[in-house]
Amino acid sequence: MARKEEVRVRRGRGTVVVNDKMQQGYSYVLSEPIGRNFDPEFTPELTPAEMLALGVFSGKYLNDCRGEFPARWFERAKTSSAGLDDRLNYFGVRASQPLSVWRRNGWIHPDDPRGWFQWYCRYFMGRRMPDEDRRQIGRWRAMRRHVAQIKRACESCDHRCRPRQRQALLHWAYDSRKI
Repeated sequence: MARKEEVRVRRGRGTVVVNDKMQQGYSYVLSEPIGRNFDPEFTPELTPAEMLALGVFSGKYLNDCRGEFPARWFERAKTSSAGLDDRLNYFGVRASQPLSVWRRNGWIHPDDPRGWFQWYCRYFMGRRMPDEDRRQIGRWRAMRRHVAQIKRACESCDHRCRPRQRQALLHWAYDSRKI
């Protein structure tokens, strides 16, 4: 039987306590206002809500831990209650590696067992972890090379050109619809 999601947010203290499928008893402090005071080198083009509304991760991301984040993030989210559904992705293709690959490559931090997007959602909410933030922002910046590759290989805004690469960029908060 799956563990029922339980998230308690103590707004007065700025503490979030998480008990979901992948984390039990994990807590973090919200030290910044939501969506504000980002590292100057981190300038994502999409918010978590925008990403979910566009269609990312084949509809299977954050499905069991929605209570941790604002309900408005999920009002237009494209999600799947069944398995992965690549048709829900903006570009209609799968562009994700399985979580097992992320674990094997050491890309997962123990505080964010779901990966980069979970880190970004929590960072957007106001959690700060200086060392991990630097690491994740560095990974985000490294994705910029894909923007350059699309610009070199494709006509402007030709979404049929390199759809997997464009979808992958959406997963990293780059708005590849505009490239």
